[in-house]
Amino acid sequence: MDDSTLEDLLRRLTVLVVKLDARDEHILALLDEQREMNRQQIAINQRLEVTQARIETLLARMIAQGENGQEA
Repeated sequence: MDDSTLEDLLRRLTVLVVKLDARDEHILALLDEQREMNRQQIAINQRLEVTQARIETLLARMIAQGENGQEA
């Protein structure tokens, strides 16, 4: 293999490595964003569970009372 062919292959390989590196950085950035979204979703789910429990408690109290406010 002559020097010019070898240099051409090295240039092509360098271009590919640079593209892969850029893609990997982009993927890592996307993973960081996904982790943050997951943390936010967990917090949302926890608040929803608390809200649901409160609603269930209120409904149980309301259903246990008669029309005049007395327990059935």
